[in-house]
Amino acid sequence: MAAEIPKIVSVDDHVVEPPHVWERWLPARLRDRGPRVERRGIGHMRHVGGGTYEQTFDDDGPQADCWVYEDLVYVHKRHVAAVGFDRDDMTMTPITYDEMRPGCYDPKARVEDMELNWVEASLSFPTFPRFCGQTFLEGKDRELAHACVVAYNDWMVEEWCGDSGGRLIPLIIVPLWDAHLAAAEVRRNAARGVHAVCFSEIPPKLGLPSIHSGAWDPFFAACQETDTVVCMHIGSSSQMPATSPDAPVAVAATLSFNNAMASLSDFLFSGVLVRFPTLKLAYSEGQIGWLPYVLERADDVWMEHRAWAGVRDIVPEPPSTYYYRQVFGCFFRDRHGLESLERVGVDNITFETDYPHTDSTWPHTKKVAEEMMGHLPDDVVRKIVRANAIRMLSLDLAP
Repeated sequence: MAAEIPKIVSVDDHVVEPPHVWERWLPARLRDRGPRVERRGIGHMRHVGGGTYEQTFDDDGPQADCWVYEDLVYVHKRHVAAVGFDRDDMTMTPITYDEMRPGCYDPKARVEDMELNWVEASLSFPTFPRFCGQTFLEGKDRELAHACVVAYNDWMVEEWCGDSGGRLIPLIIVPLWDAHLAAAEVRRNAARGVHAVCFSEIPPKLGLPSIHSGAWDPFFAACQETDTVVCMHIGSSSQMPATSPDAPVAVAATLSFNNAMASLSDFLFSGVLVRFPTLKLAYSEGQIGWLPYVLERADDVWMEHRAWAGVRDIVPEPPSTYYYRQVFGCFFRDRHGLESLERVGVDNITFETDYPHTDSTWPHTKKVAEEMMGHLPDDVVRKIVRANAIRMLSLDLAP
């Protein structure tokens, strides 16, 4: 008999920020310089990677609602707000809020769409700020950028999640240019019940210090102290793995797990998980099928090469020890990973719907889960689709 799929806790969805966020939540003296939405005609558009695009503008072109912030113009695209469109219509083309399904940007409509999809609770990553707030890292005016980060978090906690009865789970961003400010923002939000923060999978790709440098220790200390999980979405290094500039985006999409694999290798050999033994990491939308081999390889490198490879004195146990103790993978479709549960770790994986992106299984997530996991024992399914997420995110929900 197939396992019954309990209500799902999705650890990776996305919110398309409504146009009023910074007009309403920034201090009054900064609002005229903060992010705003304008409707513009679009010429051509090209995906660069990691949520960044190049585009031209044409008054006679298709209309898009665009975020304007300093020198940046971010164009809303159909494949980012894809739910409700047919598969072949989920194109990289301009879109307005009027054309989006309201659940993309309206919290009440989002909860209604979750009900349609057998989802009890949902954690959503940013869109305009990008997956770990890179947009504000790139801002020229640091005072304004910091205020934008704070305003986003206030909107996220008080408006997006505020009236949802715990159905919408807050996920904050931090001022990436200063680890001490980042730590302070973690603590400020933890005081009002937030236990999840965005971070870059590979900070040096953003021009920031590596996790090996020790520069991020104040941030990691704050996350450990407040039981805040560090969520690293694929593309949070502002680039995706690719083989050549002229390769189709499908190549980068196929290789998207690569950054998560690189990031986990970094953490396993950094000593961070040794120094912060209760710090939790989550690899969002990274899938899980790659985990058994990279854990095997890391342990083998540690066993055979630690004396000359620079880790003998900072990683006292096989690296997989720290993965099983402190790291969570996340997937939406990964049969190979599920076939390797013994190595992936039944307590280390979580599930997602990826609403409203093209990868989303909405509104058929329960059916997808049944087809992938229906043969597994009930207690295992329960861990995968909700209990592990509840533990990871410190949620007040029945497992």
